[in-house]
Amino acid sequence: MAPPDENATENSAENHLRFDEPKFDNDGDTGRKQSGAEQKGSIYAKPDLENGEEYANLVAYISSYYEGPRRKSVVSMEGGDVKKPWWKFWARGPKPEKSDGTMEIPDDWLEADIKQGISDSEVENRRKKTGFNELTTEKENMFLKFLSYFTGPILYVMEIAVLLAAGLREWIDFGVIIAILLLNATVGWYQEKQAADVVASLKGDIAMRATVIRNGKEEDIKARELVPGDIIIIEEGQVIPADARLICNYDTPEAFEEYKELMRQELNEPSEKKEGEEEEEEEEKHHGHSLVAADQSAITGESLAVDKFMGDTAYYTTGCKRGKAFAVVTAPARTSFVGRTASLVQGAKDQGHFKAIMNSIGTALLVIVVAWILISWIGGFFHHLKIATPEQGSENLLHYILILLVVGVPVGLPVVTTTTLAVGAAYLAKDKAIVQKLTAIESLAGVDVLCSDKTGTLTANQLSIREPYVAEDVDVNWMMAVAVLASSHNIKSLDPIDKVTILTLKRYPKAREILEQGWKTQKYTPFDPVSKRITTECTCDGHSYIAAKGAPKAILALSECSQETSDLFKNKAAEFARRGFRSLGVAVKKDNEPWELLGMLSMFDPPREDTAQTIAEAQFLGLQVKMLTGDAIAIAKETCKMLALGTKVYNSDRLIHGGLSGTTQHDLVERADGFAEVFPEHKYQVVEMIQQRGHLTAMTGDGVNDAPSLKKSDCGIAVEGASEAAQAAADIVFLAPGLSTIVSAIKIARQIFQRMKAYIQYRIALCFHLEIYLVTSMVIINETIDVELIVFLALFADLATIAVAYDNAHFEARPVEWQLPKIWIISVTLGCLLALGTWIVRGAMFLPNGGIIENFGNVQEVLFLEVSLTENWLIFVTRGGQTWPAWQLVAAIFGVDVLSTLFCIFGWISGAGYATDPRDRANLNPNGRTSVVTAVVIWAYSIGVTIVIAIVYYLMNQIEWLDNLGRKSRSRSDTQMENIIGHLSKVAIEHERDDKGGSRWHLGTRATEAEIDE
Repeated sequence: MAPPDENATENSAENHLRFDEPKFDNDGDTGRKQSGAEQKGSIYAKPDLENGEEYANLVAYISSYYEGPRRKSVVSMEGGDVKKPWWKFWARGPKPEKSDGTMEIPDDWLEADIKQGISDSEVENRRKKTGFNELTTEKENMFLKFLSYFTGPILYVMEIAVLLAAGLREWIDFGVIIAILLLNATVGWYQEKQAADVVASLKGDIAMRATVIRNGKEEDIKARELVPGDIIIIEEGQVIPADARLICNYDTPEAFEEYKELMRQELNEPSEKKEGEEEEEEEEKHHGHSLVAADQSAITGESLAVDKFMGDTAYYTTGCKRGKAFAVVTAPARTSFVGRTASLVQGAKDQGHFKAIMNSIGTALLVIVVAWILISWIGGFFHHLKIATPEQGSENLLHYILILLVVGVPVGLPVVTTTTLAVGAAYLAKDKAIVQKLTAIESLAGVDVLCSDKTGTLTANQLSIREPYVAEDVDVNWMMAVAVLASSHNIKSLDPIDKVTILTLKRYPKAREILEQGWKTQKYTPFDPVSKRITTECTCDGHSYIAAKGAPKAILALSECSQETSDLFKNKAAEFARRGFRSLGVAVKKDNEPWELLGMLSMFDPPREDTAQTIAEAQFLGLQVKMLTGDAIAIAKETCKMLALGTKVYNSDRLIHGGLSGTTQHDLVERADGFAEVFPEHKYQVVEMIQQRGHLTAMTGDGVNDAPSLKKSDCGIAVEGASEAAQAAADIVFLAPGLSTIVSAIKIARQIFQRMKAYIQYRIALCFHLEIYLVTSMVIINETIDVELIVFLALFADLATIAVAYDNAHFEARPVEWQLPKIWIISVTLGCLLALGTWIVRGAMFLPNGGIIENFGNVQEVLFLEVSLTENWLIFVTRGGQTWPAWQLVAAIFGVDVLSTLFCIFGWISGAGYATDPRDRANLNPNGRTSVVTAVVIWAYSIGVTIVIAIVYYLMNQIEWLDNLGRKSRSRSDTQMENIIGHLSKVAIEHERDDKGGSRWHLGTRATEAEIDE
């Protein structure tokens, strides 16, 4: 078949379909000519480039395309969020009239003209009633957010301690405990706010946008600024920004009158559908031809795009696969179909595994401190202590409660761990990874299987067309022109394959000339996973053509070529696949002639330069990378070889229809290095089976139909360039391409996890240290550290570890997880060693020479300094020695150590002292002062204690059984259950009706997809 005659007379411009401009007739309002003044403010006033025809625009795009930085859209709606005065910190800002967003939208709101839209003033009025078009909750009240840092079991206990201190008239303790609470709340609030601001600034880069008609002009605005009644333009490649009712095709605005008549009919004709008439009336309710095709897979699970007609609703966050149409927004995001579904789970906030771990640790420490209080009271009874007297000392039972509550309840634990996560999210944001929820950091740190897509993650996403295969007696220019005909022509939102196909015509000027011969598109059918091809019905020079482009097998099935041609075509496709090229067949049908096979395009997406090295690094980190790609298996295997991945790559048909089930099917998925010809439903199945084997799984995705598998995985990752729907479903959104960014994020997540684990071990050890020492000293020698010094110890411990969120941390070379038995064993051991070290200092003071005291000193201040130094330095032990500590942490701890030393030397708040049995033999200073020499000796002794503890900590981590204590098996299988479920999946319930009208149900074998298709 030859291309159309190049000299054929072109049709007049008026008869051609516009690509992105409405078509007007010469009659009626929509066809009238506008004056220059009218055109200036009209929605139809377009740049000259867009006033041309569809194929003229396409050729201009090919000629003028420049791979450079894009200009940002200038059009935006002014106003945005109304700011409140700085002094009204308690105010929330303007609210909708109904905070739940459930107001009924008046009918007259939805009657805006498609040429004019609604005005800015009307937008503001409607927004006051409906709020912004977004699912996110209102901005948190900062004052209430600050108050939230005083809630929780641990903090409630500290607040009881405040009341107890006030009741005992210990005003210094009262003030210091309040200061501790305020310090933790202020630091936690500030650090979390700073981190949230960093993440929020990046989130603006991925905000959904919409094209809206307002004041008679097209504007590009953020989707959150839409209000009900806005006229929007939905087109191929966009995510639908709100629930919207379709009006008419963009090219035929005159159909607006038909739409209004349809709405009047629906309003005046009440529905009287009977129970058995749903299916019959379903066809009748469609009006006219399909305006757009929407991908609703994330909502309904349908893999095929759904045709939408005049008056149909296009749902929020679904993707437009074909067409361009006007629509009117019918509901804001919160009351949309997706929004109502999301609201069902908003009440049950997902606190995640991390919150459960923190609650279990906090509860255990509270139970333990109650037990120590009971023991101290029993000892106090034997020493004949009174409940609240003497008031001036700490030797009474209520003071014992106050002391043990302060030392045994880690007030900083919830704040420091939460802010460590928040600051970690800011670290990830600097690496172009936006954390949608903080608990995802913990999941990312524990991931051991990464299911990655190929294009853009493992490869550079820089498709190029190599030398094509052209069938015998076919002009290569004609074949390239047909390939472009069978592509999307929406130059604003081109699929990567269509884009490279179109731009390749830069190398084929004669093919561009063919496109300029007066083509008109009649119907465009986008790619779908069933037909595996794109088709375009078009006309030129009085002839009709159907151009097709798609998978070689799908294109070959169209043509009626000879066996020899078919074999040659298949062999060429196999050869391209072996070389790592993706093949696309091209065919054309003219009038009633048979399909003609024109040839095959070979596309190559080279692996990213850093991918092979990154995969090796991922494997070193204990991460198994599985490649999931829609390409043919030969291409997938070739790509795996290039990237040094394993070559155990299987076709997805083997997973679904290979006759495997139960344990055998799970084994295949677990051991495979990847799967080829994968559809979104296969991704979901792969993730589910890997999770059933005990693995923590991360899944990458970019399309609307990847949303279910992103939600299913333990950590859903939306890769660079992902659709808004995929971003909404993901836990983490990446703004930079490549696998290296994901592996880098995993390292950062493990570092964050290490900071939290180090702090938790440190804090538990501190609790046990003073609980053990103080209770034993209360019981044995009827002595305790004065309550005022105790509260300062607690304050200094929190001051010293404020900077732990900014510390340098190492990352483990294996997936991390909470090993609570190991954490408790190590922490209790360290606490016992610290208590032993303190007892040695206290016991030495009973020696005739005074033990550790040189010249003169005070028991209370000596104990205070030793406890403060050894506790502060413990964080250097639990953080590990793989990295140097951050200067912030060193500075904070050094500052606290200096303060503690000044307390000791000058005898601040030393108290009156205690009469112990046996008596102290040291030279005790009655005014509480301690000699500088004694302070130096305490420093040296504390260094020795810290070194001993560090050695014990190192040795404990070298014990293999302890190192693996609490780790879950990452590859566990329940053979019996897997086989049972596998067999049940093949069973179906069948319904039969006999001749007499009776019916019965029985179990049968489920039909395969092939049988269903037949």
